[in-house]
Amino acid sequence: MSGRLKLRRGVVVSAEPLAVEVDGERRPAWADTSLLGEMQEGDEVVVNVEALDLNLGSGGFDIVHLNLTRGLESPGAPEGQHVIKLNYSSLQHPVDPVELPVRLMRDMTTQSAPERTEEPMPVLVLPLHGHLAPAAWAAAQAAPGLKVGYVQTGGGALPGSLSRDVAELRECGLLCGHITAAPAYGGEHEALSVAGALDAAAQGLGWDVAIAGPGPGIIGSDTRLGHGGIAALDTAHVALALGLPTLLSPRLSSADPRERHRPVSHHTLTVLQLLLGAVEIPVPSNEPIPIAVLATAAGWRHRLREAPVDLAGYVATGLPARTMGRSIEEDPLFFAAPLAAGAALRRKG
Repeated sequence: MSGRLKLRRGVVVSAEPLAVEVDGERRPAWADTSLLGEMQEGDEVVVNVEALDLNLGSGGFDIVHLNLTRGLESPGAPEGQHVIKLNYSSLQHPVDPVELPVRLMRDMTTQSAPERTEEPMPVLVLPLHGHLAPAAWAAAQAAPGLKVGYVQTGGGALPGSLSRDVAELRECGLLCGHITAAPAYGGEHEALSVAGALDAAAQGLGWDVAIAGPGPGIIGSDTRLGHGGIAALDTAHVALALGLPTLLSPRLSSADPRERHRPVSHHTLTVLQLLLGAVEIPVPSNEPIPIAVLATAAGWRHRLREAPVDLAGYVATGLPARTMGRSIEEDPLFFAAPLAAGAALRRKG
């Protein structure tokens, strides 16, 4: 049973960084300005205070739900636009879907997938958002000029604009595009499904490879199946069903205080067990213990591929190098996994 929204009135006391005063307390906040418009000092707002009150590590701020001062002036959807995201919630809004137009009925009813004129686009499935930057950088090092795009799925934060990593990777040219697939929203392109996103990335946007995974702030419940990492299962199944080479970046750690995430996270082991098709699992070289655990989990179904990693080279870039409060020096294995996964990506065709 879900709880009621914990909404409170507040006043913006700082626009950059955003802070809101609620009941006399100054609190850090975040606003999705693409939906709500700009925030200015003195604005009266309604904020959702649940995450900060619960002291969530990845959600330690209030979320602005509505700007009462300047948030009631939007003209709404342009004429002819009728596709909605977050539909039937109070945040439903129109989008222009990136999915390709319907093809000929012959293609829709064929017993097999349409023939491709080139090699299919590989898809690297991530277990959580912290793998994105290392994987994108390693892919660029392994294959300069590779067009790598990111499909943001469910399992973590839904607003596409929340990720500082995506903004940084786009600015430095390590990502060629960003699609938010339902229920995620707010990317450069909107897709109503992960299948539609991957199809558009390969056929319409011309990506060489796609990296697909949750936004920041993975969801967890200390259970086998009730966590955001299970989104990797759905994403891998979609990629396999589309006939795309599918790689799975394993979640590894040498320093996570929770035993269930060392050296191979139960998130990854569960996905490997439940997958209905075979995937490739890139693994960092010279890591015998996690390789042995993954080899046992992979069995005869999945294939491991060892790849060298350049931890020092990644550190020197200044790209994100912390995970859940731990630095790359404190938990090198966590970062070695996506570096190996990115190095395994190759250009289609």
